[in-house]
Amino acid sequence: MMSDDTRHSSAGPGGNERDPQLIRGIGLGGATMLNMIDMIGVGPFITLPLVIAAMGGPQAILGWVLGAALVICDGLVWAELGAAMPGSGGSYRYLNEIYGKGRLGHLMSFLFVWQLTFSAPLSVASGCIGFAMYAVYAFPVLDRTIAAARLHLPLPVVGDLDAGLHVTLGSFVACGVCLLATFLLYRKITVIEKLTRYLWAGVMLTLLWVIASGIWYFDPALAFDFPPGSFTLRPEFFTGLGAALLIAVYDYWGYYNVCFLGGEVRDPARTIPRAVLLSIALVAVIYIMMNVSILSVISWREFGARADSKARSYVISAFMERLYGHRAALVATALIMWTAFASVFSLLLGYSRVPYAAAQDRNYFRVFSRVHPRHQFPYVSLLMMGGTAAAFCFLRLADVIAALVVIRILVQFLAQIVGVMILRRRRPEMPRPFKMWLYPAPALASLCGFIYVLLMRPNFQQEVLYAATLIALGLAIYFVRARARGEWPFCPVPERLHRD
Repeated sequence: MMSDDTRHSSAGPGGNERDPQLIRGIGLGGATMLNMIDMIGVGPFITLPLVIAAMGGPQAILGWVLGAALVICDGLVWAELGAAMPGSGGSYRYLNEIYGKGRLGHLMSFLFVWQLTFSAPLSVASGCIGFAMYAVYAFPVLDRTIAAARLHLPLPVVGDLDAGLHVTLGSFVACGVCLLATFLLYRKITVIEKLTRYLWAGVMLTLLWVIASGIWYFDPALAFDFPPGSFTLRPEFFTGLGAALLIAVYDYWGYYNVCFLGGEVRDPARTIPRAVLLSIALVAVIYIMMNVSILSVISWREFGARADSKARSYVISAFMERLYGHRAALVATALIMWTAFASVFSLLLGYSRVPYAAAQDRNYFRVFSRVHPRHQFPYVSLLMMGGTAAAFCFLRLADVIAALVVIRILVQFLAQIVGVMILRRRRPEMPRPFKMWLYPAPALASLCGFIYVLLMRPNFQQEVLYAATLIALGLAIYFVRARARGEWPFCPVPERLHRD
């Protein structure tokens, strides 16, 4: 039986005093597992050929190594903020606290929820679509196209915003996966932690099999077949590194998932920093080992050739088929589909808490603050995220994912990294159970790293304009709403702090 202290323990600004109806039922093991299955997902199983093609050889491992260094620096930002403000909502709470409750923080946190309305369901949908891509290996009929179209939205200054609608039989599989994850999450958080352990076990089994297979059949002549001039510091090297780093960082994302669940974590001041940093370290080792193992069996030149083909969607299945035959490849495919589902499960769980936290602060629609009367979880927010993600499963995500990554970096990551330094100066007395190591070096390194990722993207100017357009629309909605409600900046004095 869970004690009252576990249910309602207060833990600093934004802690469980703001989430009195939620249960602190996630320990260090569950938090680390949730982060890891969120981080791994199906991404590396699809994007590995793209990283190799971007770097043009086995030196692609630099993308994974430097990507790990970047997210460790950013993870220290999340660890400090998560331990100091362990409430549900993660960045929503941090931005509100950093930039001033009832003032600029009200706007920044609103913009974060606004961009999350688009990026979170698309992130969930990408995992569902990855599940369907590997399902095509086992059931080729799922690749049959039912409808395909290009959607054009004329925008002033920016031009046309293009998105692809691509409906296959697999799209319906992806939609079903999303709805199944929503159904499984529609229950008490303590039950969800138990489900997480089974999902995590499947993810680890998949990765260990892939890595062990590469080690068993290791061929150093293939693994270290560096082309001439691989490490020559030319403009092409830095451009390739930027493209590889972008994909690697995207694959690492998810190390902060526990921060969105801060109101449901036991002993958050210790658990959140440990879960963030431990999950990054473990996943970094897994990615690097998987990269070397696979390249020791399949030549990087063959991987590069697969980067622009349909085969890249299930390249690990092809890897297993080469080693063990078709039946073993089918088993590996099933395990990768399990991994994709686990990622969808974790993403949907974490993101569904953000609109709930905003609604609790009356900075979003009030309906999202509703908590299930029996199982004590924000069910309206969960159903909204799950339903929207299911609809996004019919989009061609490759056409929009780059712009969405830019939006998240601009609205969330950069604002948060700068914010942790602002908060250090503005509120030095604030309790900080965990302090960033070597401050401010990690914050500055992550700031420069994310700016590098932004500027090294192909056609980054157009993508930044798209992001700016979405932000401008969010600003317009905020100011109209704020004027109608007499909130900042239209109130004569700073708005009072929101009550629970």
